[in-house]
Amino acid sequence: MAVKRRDLVKVAAAGAAATAIAKPAIAQASPEVKWRLASSFPKSLDTIYSAAEVMAKQVSDLTDGKFQIQVFAAGEIAPALAALDVVSNNTVEACHTVSYYYVGKDPTFAIPASVPFGLNARLQNAWLYTGGGNELFNEFYKKFNVLGMPCGNTGAQMGGWFRKEIKTVADLQGLKMRIGGIAGQVLQKLGVIPQQIGGGDIYPALEKGTIDAAEWVGPYDDEKLGFNKVAPFYYYPGWWEGGPTVHAFFNIEKYNALPKHYQAALIAGSTYANTWMQAKYDIVNSGALRKLVGGGAQLRPFPQDVMEACYKASGELYAEISAKNPDFKKAIDAMAQQRQDGYLWWQVAEYTFDNFMIRARARG
Repeated sequence: MAVKRRDLVKVAAAGAAATAIAKPAIAQASPEVKWRLASSFPKSLDTIYSAAEVMAKQVSDLTDGKFQIQVFAAGEIAPALAALDVVSNNTVEACHTVSYYYVGKDPTFAIPASVPFGLNARLQNAWLYTGGGNELFNEFYKKFNVLGMPCGNTGAQMGGWFRKEIKTVADLQGLKMRIGGIAGQVLQKLGVIPQQIGGGDIYPALEKGTIDAAEWVGPYDDEKLGFNKVAPFYYYPGWWEGGPTVHAFFNIEKYNALPKHYQAALIAGSTYANTWMQAKYDIVNSGALRKLVGGGAQLRPFPQDVMEACYKASGELYAEISAKNPDFKKAIDAMAQQRQDGYLWWQVAEYTFDNFMIRARARG
């Protein structure tokens, strides 16, 4: 049967109309979105800083470039220790920072990042991702108008650089040390005078003698910051940061306004960056440690009595804060349960395997 010309015109017109309707619908589902992100870290610390850029690239790739996040280093649009503030007050849409920087607002901020004698990185991620940790802390973060996602982990950190040897607990008395958050409060119980200083400002303070000791992350970053040039004794482990999480925080209204697949891209990008950061540190720290020791850094373990005293002081501090802060108590009790359960399994297989391999390496 012959098709009349007017029928072809009708079909073509109908197709054009359908296309005209579909295009705006697609555009509306995937709008152009541009966010700014304030980092708490300088660009020179390429691993911890770059995790935010890694996250931003993943978000862009997952949205065909429609959702762009521009990363600004510490001090460019917000001071290092005020990154959360500019997200909370809706000046900036996102930030990349460490939750324990904000214990002055509420000591509960320390727990989702790391607390003294808490969790290693694997157990931290287990708790946050599948043990209810993210849900617990995002209920808390709502009070500050933000939503948080893990976006990096350094692995266990070093104990820092000291001008003098620490042989006994008495050597901590009067020591001025760059150390933040709850860890600083623990050491304060043992006579340390804690100082909270952003990463880029630590070296001049140590060089001038404003502080006597400083901790940051580990060998790779510490070498970049030059601490070995002004403080010879390099202590381990950083018992206050067994597996600290670095968070991406999003303004909660801005997050809720995003299309669902953009929200999913933020979560996926943050999760990828969380894995990427620790993997990068695990690669670069070994070589940096060799260079530091080869250059004269004197590696020292914290004495056992110092570790025991700090462990005891940590428990006392947690009890004191818990007695007057129900949010803190709820979170620290949950962490303690995760620690109890997690290390029960860890001592059976993970620790036994690692211990054997470390001894095998030492034997050559």
